[in-house]
Amino acid sequence: MNTSTADDKTGTGSLELKIDGMTCASCVARVEKALRKVPGVKDASVNLATEKATIAAGPAVSFAQLAAAVVKAGYSVAAVSDDGVEAAPPTRRLPEWWPVAVAALLTLPLTAPMLLALVRIDFMLDGWWQLALATPVQFWLGARFYRGGWKAARALSGNMDLLVAIGTSAAYGMSLYLLLEHGEHGMPHLYFEGSAVVITLVLLGKWLETRAKRQTTDAIRALNALRPTVAWVQVGAQEVEVPVAQVAVGDTVIVRPGERLPVDGRITEGHSHVDEALITGESLPVSKQPGDRVTGGSVNGEGVLRVLTDAVGAETTLARIIRLVESAQAAKAPIQRLVDRVSAVFVPVVLAIALLTFAGWMLAGAAWEQALINAVAVLVIACPCALGLATPTAIMVGTGVAARHGILIKDAEALEIAHAVTAVAFDKTGTLTEGKPALTDLLPADGFDRDEVLRHAAALQQFSDHPLAHAVMTAVAAAGLDIPPATGAAALPGRGVRGEVDGTVWMLGSTRLREEHADAPEALLAEAQRLEGDGRSLSWLLREDAHGAVVAGLLAFGDTLKPESRSAVARLQALGVRTVMLTGDNPGSARVVARELHIDEVHAGLLPGDKAGIIRALRAGGRVVAMVGDGLNDAPALTAADVGLGLSTGTDVAMESAGITLMRGDPRLVADAFDISRRTYGKIRQGLFWAFAYNVLGIPLAALGLLSPVVAGAAMAFSSVSVVTNALLLKRWRGASDSGSEGRKTP
Repeated sequence: MNTSTADDKTGTGSLELKIDGMTCASCVARVEKALRKVPGVKDASVNLATEKATIAAGPAVSFAQLAAAVVKAGYSVAAVSDDGVEAAPPTRRLPEWWPVAVAALLTLPLTAPMLLALVRIDFMLDGWWQLALATPVQFWLGARFYRGGWKAARALSGNMDLLVAIGTSAAYGMSLYLLLEHGEHGMPHLYFEGSAVVITLVLLGKWLETRAKRQTTDAIRALNALRPTVAWVQVGAQEVEVPVAQVAVGDTVIVRPGERLPVDGRITEGHSHVDEALITGESLPVSKQPGDRVTGGSVNGEGVLRVLTDAVGAETTLARIIRLVESAQAAKAPIQRLVDRVSAVFVPVVLAIALLTFAGWMLAGAAWEQALINAVAVLVIACPCALGLATPTAIMVGTGVAARHGILIKDAEALEIAHAVTAVAFDKTGTLTEGKPALTDLLPADGFDRDEVLRHAAALQQFSDHPLAHAVMTAVAAAGLDIPPATGAAALPGRGVRGEVDGTVWMLGSTRLREEHADAPEALLAEAQRLEGDGRSLSWLLREDAHGAVVAGLLAFGDTLKPESRSAVARLQALGVRTVMLTGDNPGSARVVARELHIDEVHAGLLPGDKAGIIRALRAGGRVVAMVGDGLNDAPALTAADVGLGLSTGTDVAMESAGITLMRGDPRLVADAFDISRRTYGKIRQGLFWAFAYNVLGIPLAALGLLSPVVAGAAMAFSSVSVVTNALLLKRWRGASDSGSEGRKTP
């Protein structure tokens, strides 16, 4: 049993159980009902696809109480360890498909007369041989249906097993009666092949369904496979190989080329490229150097790295990702509530329809054998498996493939809501922009050139830690210029810096510094006014000579747009989504960004509470609103929105407040998240449509005698397999933000 952290206010914790023996949506409803009856349980949600139950319960609720309730309901409980990994199943001596193979071998001779009749060969297997072949299929290989059906009946409920058991038993029992009653007077028409074929087809369908469901957990298995088991730790002058579980925070780990990083931490020594594809969805290796953060599970490239550990075990980014994906896959989408209500009454209604079918045919004057066969066909085709699988399988595949592309969907409700979003509100700084100043404009005065201004500004700033100094140094490096040495550099409090470069005194600082020492040319003053109106920060470069100081140039700094922001906003607008920008920055800076990105609506100079108020106003106007942010001040707005999207490059508070986390600071992932949501929701609707269609069309046809039990069994098995297979098509999805991708997606 897996237990998550308890809620400090309510004392309610989340517990997880592995449930064995469920076959359909009716089973899910029965297990949930049983668990909710346990004293102290607040709520219980069961997922048919993962075969897990998530229980919100008080601290007094024990595993034994929950297990007893599940067993009483007719199912068994398997343990799940605290790290979320299921206990290893017992080793199988035979492959999983052996019951299907044996049933097929025993059933084939029973179906031979029908197959041979197609080529006009008249052959009939002796009735006693039919009995000998059908009996092991019915009571040995089909025993699972009797066990499951009996448990359901004992609990005054119904499930797929009960329908199959009643239907096939009726066909088998009628055939046995006819054989014993009329076998001595010639060969009567028997239906042993019907019951045997139905059981064989249902076994085949469940095996195919199990195989398909296993593929829906590929994402979790892929993420778990990223966890290294050992690490090389620096101990004094030695490198010691230890299990990853024994690595502690503060240890220095050595990672050789080609190895996976075993921990989260910061590089203290070494340069390399790190492949973070399965963590962030970024397909290209990322350059790393001392001081950079690295994530456990990433693959080191060409260099040896020494990493100072700051997170291990359950606290690593990879472990958190796995927990988030598992949590989303185990959750129940709002649309599933409709399915649960239908499933609660489905089996009793089907049994009633079968009885009415039998009675109706008898009243119409049909032979009782024909009436019974038609009733059996109703029971066999009306399987609620597909109904129970349609939603969870689509959610499992959708959240899994999203995680592989850097989109972590925390819960099924966020996934379902995201498809309907009509307005997206963006924070500006760090979301649409880089979140750090850059040199945006450099205007030399008459008599000076651009490179000269930049070199001398860098000379004065080269030892400063100020963000604007870093922007100057980045610009110099990008231009490939050399930086002359500066001597006697000293800060001018509240104004800037002064120093000697190449035997000349230079000053770099604010407009106040310039006003105190020199007059600026009219052209530069006009540009300065324009740039200030756009929200830029200004620095003036001055040169002193014997006659005083002269202006050498003007430098403007601003937060630059992320390269992906334009296409991100354009994609959303192409989807019919209104774009809004919410920022605490000044109106001038906000207008520049909005103008460049063609954003529909701008609100600037906002406090955190103001952002949340605008979100609520948009929702009140009838829009489904998403909020995208990365900062502490975005948390109230992320919570107020219908669905929040937090950037992992931002604060932990922003990520915790959001229903969806974007593992890269790429705003194009927003449209990708909506796209995978729309496609996942589409698969849910398709699955539910076909699940209902099989029954809405199949039950009347069976009741009218137009479907034999054999055809009904095949249709029932195909319904479950087709629903799961359709959901698996989501695995082909590719996001438009993927490097080198043209956004090709599955239909």
